[in-house]
Amino acid sequence: MTTHAQQTVLLPEVEENRQGDYPVHSLFLNRWSSRAFEPKEVADETLYTILEAARWAPSSSNLQPWRFIVAKTEAQKQKFQSFIKPNNRLWTDHAPVLVLVLSHKLRQDGALNGAHAFDAGAAWASLAFQAHLLGLATRAVGGYDRDIAREVLGVPEDYDLHAVITLGYRGSSERLPSELQERELPNGRRPLSESIIEGSF
Repeated sequence: MTTHAQQTVLLPEVEENRQGDYPVHSLFLNRWSSRAFEPKEVADETLYTILEAARWAPSSSNLQPWRFIVAKTEAQKQKFQSFIKPNNRLWTDHAPVLVLVLSHKLRQDGALNGAHAFDAGAAWASLAFQAHLLGLATRAVGGYDRDIAREVLGVPEDYDLHAVITLGYRGSSERLPSELQERELPNGRRPLSESIIEGSF
């Protein structure tokens, strides 16, 4: 049986920067979004295990609207580089895998699936936590040109583009440009009380 003590062991850099208001499993605090990656290949078995976790995310009506465009070869990553903004390319170019998260907007009858983006967010979270459990790091990138991405990757109009996910083994902050090195730390969160609204506004 896993004890409470085992569930709350925090990484040193996390313990210095994050404290929970209530006891949660250390997975939720220890996972943080890194920009620095080692130049180490991610094996297909590992990559698809991470995507398998996303496959089992909660899904409204089990429509599973999420899709993942994966770039792991240099040719594939060059396509992504054509639409990622220059300031983000300072570090995204060094990630061994890039994944664009999409969601299909329509239900099977052609009506709008109002939960498509919500479900895609759940899939991204599942992906991020499974990556952390396997010793990898992820970071979601919103700084890219969606119109160019849609054109370059041939994404149909009935899909929404969400975030580009960088995936790989966390590297030293020294691998980053100097202006990003000091930001390569787990960030905090506002108090839980500021996010809870009981009953109504």
